Amino acid sequence: MTTDKLRVLVRVDLDCAKAQVATQGRVTSKSVHGLYDVMKRANSLTAGMTLELDMTRAWIEPDALEELRTCSRSHHLPAHVDPLQSEYRLSILAPDYAASLGPITTQAA
Repeated sequence: MTTDKLRVLVRVDLDCAKAQVATQGRVTSKSVHGLYDVMKRANSLTAGMTLELDMTRAWIEPDALEELRTCSRSHHLPAHVDPLQSEYRLSILAPDYAASLGPITTQAA
């Protein structure tokens, strides 16, 4: 059962320079901005951090999913969130139902 409340758990492995941001609940065009803030903080922990956004236990609005896809493809968060436009190595794990919306798992080269 998915609730409207967005819950986020961040797991960080500094030795491997990896962070997983696991979400539960409802991700909307509005709440995705909270995820950006979490991703920005995780990325600032160490240079070259790989971020995995695990959305497999969340419900994602199509507009929010497209925003996240754009970030993954560009390797940047929106300029209003990260004016310095830091590089993000981001992969997205989406729920099964999102497969009908097209591929979204990408990795930075």
